[in-house]
Amino acid sequence: MSADGPVLVVDFGAQYAQLIARRVREAHVYSEIVPHTITAAEIVARRPAGVILSGGPKSVNVDGAPLLDPGVYDAGVPVLGICYGAQLIARQLGGVVERTGRGEYGRTALNVASDGPAPSVLFAGVPPAFDVWMSHFDGITAAPAGFRPTASTADVPVAALEDPSRGIYGVQFHPEVVHTHGGQEILKAFLYDVCGCRPSWTMTSVIESSVEAVRAQVGAEHVICGLSGGVDSAVAAALVHKAVGSQLTCVFVDTGLLRAGEASQVEATFREQFNVDLVHVKAGDRFLAALDDVIDPERKRKIIGETFIRVFEEAAADLGDARFLVQGTLYPDIIESGTKDAAKIKSHHNVGGLPDDMQFELVEPLRNLFKDEVRAVGEELGLPEEIVWRQPFPGPGLAVRIVGGVTAERVAILQAADAIVTEEIRRAGLYRELWQSFAVLPVVRTVGVMGDERTYAYPIVIRAVTSDDAMTADWARLPYDVLERLSSRIINEVPGVNRVAFDITSKPPGTIEWE
Repeated sequence: MSADGPVLVVDFGAQYAQLIARRVREAHVYSEIVPHTITAAEIVARRPAGVILSGGPKSVNVDGAPLLDPGVYDAGVPVLGICYGAQLIARQLGGVVERTGRGEYGRTALNVASDGPAPSVLFAGVPPAFDVWMSHFDGITAAPAGFRPTASTADVPVAALEDPSRGIYGVQFHPEVVHTHGGQEILKAFLYDVCGCRPSWTMTSVIESSVEAVRAQVGAEHVICGLSGGVDSAVAAALVHKAVGSQLTCVFVDTGLLRAGEASQVEATFREQFNVDLVHVKAGDRFLAALDDVIDPERKRKIIGETFIRVFEEAAADLGDARFLVQGTLYPDIIESGTKDAAKIKSHHNVGGLPDDMQFELVEPLRNLFKDEVRAVGEELGLPEEIVWRQPFPGPGLAVRIVGGVTAERVAILQAADAIVTEEIRRAGLYRELWQSFAVLPVVRTVGVMGDERTYAYPIVIRAVTSDDAMTADWARLPYDVLERLSSRIINEVPGVNRVAFDITSKPPGTIEWE
């Protein structure tokens, strides 16, 4: 196999597959996620440098548990199994995996084996005993023939195992999570010392390969880009512009569901500062009419997705029937909209919300990147900080932050409240620390007292979270004085609001957006 090839992360149904892929990329090695149904022949055809088997929610001993094509073990490709992946290696190659009577969850003390001909290459950069993060009930109680245990815990005799002659390794713990001491060093040992990878995957190489791919896809044809002003579409536009230059026209659709002042900011930034060929389509009335009396959030997303496409189609016709549409689709969009191995959480307007009869061929240069990688690409391309580090904003806009029917009045209320949230978070110096901070308008009425009179008005919910990639998130512990200013300003400055609440739900079990 090729040391310059990708590292394939085989997904057995756990969200940690995405985290593993990110950790590999953080070691400057390119990784791709593949389904567990991939065959050994398909893996060999990809010429990977190595294969990592992810964790998974099932037991390897239950009927219907996902398996790996056994031919992978004899394909001459280094393999690292993590948690379920390690148990699968043991079971498929003749070891024993069974219920030990006591599961291991969370922080667990790991002891590296001191006997044997030489220490394991995986543990060369870590101490002989350290804390790791476990999440399993079954355990490996006997290693397959030809393997030796390389680490243990108080409850599991085989917490890591290896057969260096075949290049097959397994760890029962999760080196990809930050709670595992030296976890990244363990992954690097596999990547560099076992697979022979070089740390050559950088943002410069990402840009170069993306530019080549875009040129190969679109040739000399005209391309339009759905530009929202957010970081994803801005970086996608910059990448495609680098690839095809004047073949690109950006179409900014003002849906009427944007943040306060956003339309004029987008115009000023991209038309004046970057001298981009920009078409501004004002379609607020059209989107509001399409959303009339629509309550269900999935219907909202699909309606908005289809309306976007129809507007783009009309713009493309005016521009000479462009066949290609650039979108800032990211990897979490694909996962949350549902794939073969990931249940649908919500349809993203630019993925699951696209109409079946769409006439465009999509150009999605960011499709395999996470948000932090997109920001790094944006910085490498020279985009300004206020664009690169802008907090994420949902493609359907404020329609999915109004929990209920969308009207012009409710949009205006939410725009005003959201502007105050952004202003106060910036004033407190917290904007860059937070993944997102915004206002939500539930369509309910609450009783209040203002000026000695009874009021019956809307509440505003403030949502603020910290995250690395939006796959998981924790609610932000905002200072009380910031919360007090937010509450006071919103109630006093936004007509139609008489109550402010703060959402303290993490993801999971909630999502970052309310709809």
